[in-house]
Amino acid sequence: MTAKAKPADPADAIDPKKALVPSVVKVNETRVTRGFWPKIQRTAARIPFADQALAAWYAARDPETPLPAKGMIFAGLAYFVMPIDAIPDVFAGIGYTDDAAVIAAVLALVSAHIKPRHKLLAADAVKSLKEK
Repeated sequence: MTAKAKPADPADAIDPKKALVPSVVKVNETRVTRGFWPKIQRTAARIPFADQALAAWYAARDPETPLPAKGMIFAGLAYFVMPIDAIPDVFAGIGYTDDAAVIAAVLALVSAHIKPRHKLLAADAVKSLKEK
C-alpha cells in the first residue's frame, strides 16, 4: 500500500459491495498472502473444506483468472484467515462452519474459474499437509 492509499476497514473484506474495490482487493490479497499458508498448514487435517480453500488459492494466484473472480476469491480467503469472525475458530466442531459457508459461497460465484489444474494442485497439497 502506498503512502497516499487510504487503509481499508477490515470489515470491508467480507462486504460483497466492497469486495471488488481495488484498495479492498489489495488489502485482502496482502492479508491472504501472509496468512493463508500458516492457517491451512495448522488446519488442513481438521477441516473438510481444505481442498476447496486450496483450489480457490491456486485459482486466485493463476494469471489467467479474471480480476473480478480474484477479488471475490481473495475476499472469501481473507475471511478464512481473519482471526475474528462470526463463529470463532477455537470452538471445536462449529468454529469453522462460517468459514466453510463463505468458501462455499465464493466457489459458487467463481466455480467457472476453478480449473481442474487448481483442484489437482489442491488435492496434492492437502495430501502433503495431512502427511506431516
